[in-house]
Amino acid sequence: MGKYEIIIYWSTEDDTFIAEVPELPGCMAHGKNYDDALTHIKQAITLWIETAQEFGDSIPEPKGRCLVFA
Repeated sequence: MGKYEIIIYWSTEDDTFIAEVPELPGCMAHGKNYDDALTHIKQAITLWIETAQEFGDSIPEPKGRCLVFA
């Protein structure tokens, strides 16, 4: 897994932390706390890449920014 940018933020509407990977369309996860969201998004990244490989879809190269928190 490359060093993809991860954005984690609190969602008042959902009452949970949301994690997104802008470079991987649709790659999102959530967690009851910051650490859970980070753990879940790492799993989601792996699954996103595995699914893309399975279907022969292109996988964006990481831009090298590792984590961004808001």
